[in-house]
Amino acid sequence: MVNIQQLDPSASPLDYYGWELRRQREAHGLTQHQLGEIIFCTGSLVGQIETTRKVPTREFSERVDAALGTDGLFSRLIGLVLRSQLPTWFQPYAAMESRATYISTFQAQVVYGLLQTRRYARALLAVDHPEKADEMVAARLERQRILERSEPPALWVVMSEAALLQEVGDREVMREQLAHLLAFRANPWVQIQVLPFAAGEHTGMMGSFNLLRFEDDPDLFYVESYDQGHMTANPPVIKERSVGYARLQATALSPEDSAALITRVMEERHGDPS
Repeated sequence: MVNIQQLDPSASPLDYYGWELRRQREAHGLTQHQLGEIIFCTGSLVGQIETTRKVPTREFSERVDAALGTDGLFSRLIGLVLRSQLPTWFQPYAAMESRATYISTFQAQVVYGLLQTRRYARALLAVDHPEKADEMVAARLERQRILERSEPPALWVVMSEAALLQEVGDREVMREQLAHLLAFRANPWVQIQVLPFAAGEHTGMMGSFNLLRFEDDPDLFYVESYDQGHMTANPPVIKERSVGYARLQATALSPEDSAALITRVMEERHGDPS
């Protein structure tokens, strides 16, 4: 007799997703193998997702909705599931980031998460979490969906030149990532500036930080350490860091000159060997 794993749908978004997938599949009289054939995957994958051993993707969810006629149920659930894969200490910031109308970020070493490519993100995340890299990458890409909204937040990025020169993955990964940054030149809601090494000492030398603005709520300042994040709406902190950010913007290259530098680094440092 087959031992069917019992799930507690209240345990987590992932448990609820797996429980609901099994319930809907059985209601349609399908085996795991039969559903897999319909949505172009293996029955084993369906079983792993039903028992929470595998985190579903957005594509998988959309195919299940189409196959079972569930009116977008799993496509709605997947956002909750993927956000739950973010580090626990980071989830409060991600929730506020998704509500912000204006995001300002200074990045001292790496490309900001909302602008990372899949392969760049995976190379970063696999360093410390190789066993969870796929799930963490999916969660990071899910965060980026806020830039695809009909009314996306305005995003202003100031990044150190170090982020362009530090090789993440390999030269091909870096070239793809820098080309991705250049693609945002046509996006009116995203502005990217590079702070060159020639700028010398600056107000961001203590590390990366973010400022979030909202329609009705107070501004937030966010900074993180290795294993925790810190958010505050303390007015003196907001004032001090807002002035600091304005100074970074004034010191950095213009968006046009920044694009020229990104292009030069991409071609000279991360270009084809030939």
